[in-house]
Amino acid sequence: MRIRDGLMALGVLGGLLLIAPPTGDAASNETYRQLNLFGDVFERVRADYVEEVTDSELIEAAINGMLSSLDPHSSYLNPENFEEMQVQTKGEFGGLGIEVTMENGVVKVVSPIDDTPAFRAGIEAGDFITHLDGEAVLGMTLSDAVDRMRGPVDTEITLTVVREGVDAPFDVVLKRDVIQIQSVRSRIEDTIGYVRVTQFSERTDSGIKEAIDKFKAELGDKLEGIVLDLRNNPGGLLDQAVAVSDAFLDQGEIVSTRGRRDDSVQRFNARAGDLAENLPIVVIINSGSASASEIVAGALQDHRRAIVLGTRSFGKGSVQTIIPLGGNGAMRLTTARYYTPSGRSIQAKGIDPDIVVEQARVELLDEGERHEADLRNVLTNDAEGEPTAEESGVANGDAALEDYQLARALDLLHGIALYRDRLAVN
Repeated sequence: MRIRDGLMALGVLGGLLLIAPPTGDAASNETYRQLNLFGDVFERVRADYVEEVTDSELIEAAINGMLSSLDPHSSYLNPENFEEMQVQTKGEFGGLGIEVTMENGVVKVVSPIDDTPAFRAGIEAGDFITHLDGEAVLGMTLSDAVDRMRGPVDTEITLTVVREGVDAPFDVVLKRDVIQIQSVRSRIEDTIGYVRVTQFSERTDSGIKEAIDKFKAELGDKLEGIVLDLRNNPGGLLDQAVAVSDAFLDQGEIVSTRGRRDDSVQRFNARAGDLAENLPIVVIINSGSASASEIVAGALQDHRRAIVLGTRSFGKGSVQTIIPLGGNGAMRLTTARYYTPSGRSIQAKGIDPDIVVEQARVELLDEGERHEADLRNVLTNDAEGEPTAEESGVANGDAALEDYQLARALDLLHGIALYRDRLAVN
């Protein structure tokens, strides 16, 4: 193992871990003094801890401690977890269907994944998980907590949840399942294409293209716009975030990453071709939109290609590199921050929407309204037929009752289309 200019020689003599320092500057010598301190602690635990602990367990714990002390997203992946991570990016993994981070010593939910045990049980973005099967999370690393939440399919685990606005913690019992993720889902809402991206996995860009092609085939010239729903999307692969942004941009920078060294700057640019052919786009985000989701929202917002609607995003503006360690798993290391095309770093700040719309439930009230048509001996209208719901301005009523943010996005696109049509006539 090479540290700076010297070689570190490790050996065990009489049960003591020895690190032979090379001759060098004071900084190098101080580094080796600290490594000798680690060796002393390692041997003391190995010899005197109340229960026998293997060397591999101690080394893995030390590596975990070193990485997790850097930031919430750096960690060690043992071979089993590394394999699970590789499966997850392909769109299938086992567990509860919950994306988490560590905050103030407890597990914080970034977002539940659609149609998973966590989602069906009502786990929400922003929830704090304080206990797992009655055992306090405080003192666990994020990896430890995630390992405890994973397990054989059809086995149960009890999460103790603290939620803002709820007076007391409450328990949620979840049954583990195989999580199969379809990262892109789409449907047509009247004359608008709706695309929901749940995470950025290997096939997200192709899913976006298939959805847009379907909209064009079914609606043709009647297609008025596209809603891109990134709510509760925890992120995923950087190259997929770039590809999805590129699908709607004709040119310009999508995102840049900057690491510790001046030569580590990377820039990702759009190629010619806009799948949506300049149709208006509304991107919906919320506090569960993180990482790759924020790259897409930030790029489309900075290029004024889309209107961003909803609430402020999570604010994860860092890039993690997976570094394989031979047959010993891998390390997830934060190596850069990413910046939107205008140069914004959203780390711990998030993306602010152009139009703030809180999620809400709208209930129609019977206020005893009266109209001209209700008056006695009213003069009749000589036009043929009755106005439709759309002509009366009552469109999207059902959508508003179910999903207020989506209803406002649809209203916005209908309004833009109406305005464009009137401009064209004038």
